[in-house]
Parts: sequence; C-alpha cells; structure tokens
Amino acid sequence: MSENILETHGLTRHFGGLTAVCDVSLSVGPRQVHAIIGPNGAGKSTMVNLLTGHLAPSEGQVLFHGRDISGLSPNAISQLGIGRSFQRTNIFPSFTCLENCWLAAQSRLPHSMRFFRRAETYRAVRARAERGLELCGLNHRAEMPAYAMSYGEQRQLEIGMVLATEPTCLVLDEPMAGMGQEESAQLATLLRQLAEDYPLVLVEHDMDAVFSIADVLTVMVNGRVLASGPVDQIRADAAVQEAYLGDGEEAY
Repeated sequence: MSENILETHGLTRHFGGLTAVCDVSLSVGPRQVHAIIGPNGAGKSTMVNLLTGHLAPSEGQVLFHGRDISGLSPNAISQLGIGRSFQRTNIFPSFTCLENCWLAAQSRLPHSMRFFRRAETYRAVRARAERGLELCGLNHRAEMPAYAMSYGEQRQLEIGMVLATEPTCLVLDEPMAGMGQEESAQLATLLRQLAEDYPLVLVEHDMDAVFSIADVLTVMVNGRVLASGPVDQIRADAAVQEAYLGDGEEAY
C-alpha cells in the first residue's frame, strides 16, 4: 500500500472542448509541502477543485490514504480530513475569531445543526476551536471581530478555521494572495511550522515563499505537468527556467 497521503493518477478535467487539466499524476507524502506553480490559466485552481471535490474529474483518480475519493462531494472529502482554503478570504467578518473557528469545529459533529446537545459536546467543539486559533497564531485575538483585523490576520484566521476541523492534510489555494511582503513572510513562517505536522498542497505565486517552504514543485502549463520534483531540481530545470524563471527573477 502506498505511503502517500494524497495522490492523483491521470487526473483530467474537460470543460466542453477545453481541457483544463490533462493527465496529471502527483503525490504528497507525510509532512511534505508540494507546491503547484505556473502562470494564470495553467490549471492550478482546477487541480485544487478536483482534489477537494468542488469539481469531479472527467478521467483519472484522486486517492486519499489509498482510498479513491474521485467525485465525492466537498463536504464528504472535508469530513475525511482534507482541509481547504480559498483564494478569496472565506470568513464571517462580524463574528469573533473564536466564533469563526467554533463554526468550523462544529461542522465536524455528526449533526452540526442540532443546537441542543450534551454539555461535553460544546466543550469538545470549543477545544477544537481554541486549538485552531492556537495553531494559526491568533489565540490572542480570540474575542476580536474578524473585520477589525488586518488582511493578513484574516488570512491566518481562515487557516485557523481549516485547522479547527482537525484535518490530516491541507490544500491551500494562494494563501498569500493580496498580501504585502511582511505579511507574506509571516504567513510563510506559519506554513513552515504547520508543515511539521501536516502534509500540504500549496498553490502560490509568491516564488520566494514557495522556494522557502516547498519540498516538491510541480510546474503546470496549459493543464499539463511541465516538470515535477525536488525544489532544487526544478529550479535548475532548463525548460522551467526558459518558461518561467528566466534569469532567476519571478515570472509570476
């Protein structure tokens, strides 16, 4: 049995006559950061949606802990342990940080909308919510409304909400989008810390962050894999340099 946490085999997605993702195979091992990079239109976000159930594959498979999850709903895949963040901040601005994480933690209950339940159930939900805040570095902001925080902290909170669901694998779609240099550096530090405990699939345009965090890079172009392998190997790849990295400058 494979030791990979998450893997795809021949993953393909058609939209009418357009093939957004074509025959993509990749794998993510324990405590590994696998970054998917490429220009706009390369198929990166489609890949994220295929991994997390927001799109069903036209062909191929997605395996999680060896189980075929191809075509399962986003909720079912989340319940299995894949936590996903989005390009656009997906929080409840008027709720406090703790309340945001509480709602995420509550989604793990068998009947999350049953409002009258045993007291120990509430304690378990609160513990998960507080753990999510602690892991994302916002436990000191527990009672602050989300709208009152900086944009970078709001992005951290979204990751905290994901962590409150107690995932075993994280899929993060451009978590640093819209951030300044200082905020990006802070989030990169957080992701490096999380990678000590969680396998992580990362789609990101910030190449400095990618090179500092990732163990494996997959470079996509026009829905296909151009190259995939350890970071140093991909940075030295002539085809990747010609297509994206040029003379060492960012191409994103």
